[in-house]
Amino acid sequence: MDKYNIIVVVLDSFRQDHISFYNKGERVFKNVAACKTPNLDKFAKESIVFYNAYPAGLPTIPVRTELMTGQFTLPYKPWSPMYPTEITMAEILKHEGYTNGLITDTYHLFKPGMNFHKSFDSFIWIRGQEYDAFNSAPPRKKKVENYVNENYTEQWKKLIAQFLANTEDFKNEEDWFPAKVFSEAIKWLKNNKVHEKVFLWVDSFDPHEPWDPPERFDVYTNKNYKGRRLILPMGGEAKSWASEEEIDYIRGLYAGEASFVDHWFGVFYEELKELGFLENSIIVVLADHGHPLADHGKFLKGGDRLYNELIKVPFMVRLPSGEKARETKAIVQFPDLLPTILEFIGLGNNVYSMHGRSFLNVLLNELNEFRKYAISGYYEAVDRCIRDQEWSYIQRPEGQSDELYNLVKDPKETKNLVDENPDEAKRLASAFGTYFKKIESKVIKGIQGKYELL
Repeated sequence: MDKYNIIVVVLDSFRQDHISFYNKGERVFKNVAACKTPNLDKFAKESIVFYNAYPAGLPTIPVRTELMTGQFTLPYKPWSPMYPTEITMAEILKHEGYTNGLITDTYHLFKPGMNFHKSFDSFIWIRGQEYDAFNSAPPRKKKVENYVNENYTEQWKKLIAQFLANTEDFKNEEDWFPAKVFSEAIKWLKNNKVHEKVFLWVDSFDPHEPWDPPERFDVYTNKNYKGRRLILPMGGEAKSWASEEEIDYIRGLYAGEASFVDHWFGVFYEELKELGFLENSIIVVLADHGHPLADHGKFLKGGDRLYNELIKVPFMVRLPSGEKARETKAIVQFPDLLPTILEFIGLGNNVYSMHGRSFLNVLLNELNEFRKYAISGYYEAVDRCIRDQEWSYIQRPEGQSDELYNLVKDPKETKNLVDENPDEAKRLASAFGTYFKKIESKVIKGIQGKYELL
């Protein structure tokens, strides 16, 4: 077995098109400047960069289950705890002499009973993100009315109040969550460098909403905007509750949050270099999913939003010393990550029972083909997205029109070609059997609304 360290960095809700390495610095939205990510760009130049890496089961918790176990959660497992019987990356590596650390502000992981810290030697929870039940007192200094417009419902006002209560005592940039997460990760690596082999999982909840970037990074919003600071968009059709100016403003806040995360990732990456981890570590940086910014009419995640802005994610693998750096269009899915890492470090005999398949040949032998198709969806929803390198087919519930997009000619998925190219739709529809499909029932009616809050 090779003695490599393993570092995995998950950035929640980071859209692929908001990393300038991927979109070559072009604007995503007409009225919002292109998001700048110099540190992730630098990392990308030293990595194998995937353009077609996809989650299967969405959102937050099913994705992490896939990454940590090498097993598909779609169509098997909904949002649920890590079961005691599930075998995780940390558990396998612990048996092989690794010292394992988990550092995160993704509060869903450490809610009572979730068990995602299983087999980690050290787990550090950073409290207060989003709706974390951290501060039960109402906000004293910040007023909710400054963060909503006249259309916000009481439900959404309560959610914003929780976030404001959790964060209203923040004074300096270092108080904010990306700074805390990456600072703790640096501290952990310094303290644990004495071990022969370490595995560190850094899980940053940002740039997940609410989007409230420090002033230094809030440079993508219109400075002439006079409205409220809408840090948390509501679900549903955006134009039913927000003006065009407000929609652009919210998009600018997201870009500022993404840029803020990039900055602190850069601080972390420089420390990796100073501590000597770049020569003897395999480092993976990815997002669990992206985030709809009303590209197709709606903000927030949901089972009906299976477009590029949600499922096309940044996914970069840096080999020791930055070897084999390049870009690839090979299709991989999240359960493939664990088998690949294990094979790379000489533990490929552990992957026999995993759904995922090792893409080590893509990393080492410059292949641009791996999986022929990818499938994504929510366990609870009927909608499924099946795609290859060129086409994306979205299967809708009965009574709704299916959708087909050419991802090469129409990456923003604006023109539905399902009637013009029925053979392509049939080809993609047949790629996965009915086992991956969910039959609509009364039990899951209304599930879209529930998952807009996750």
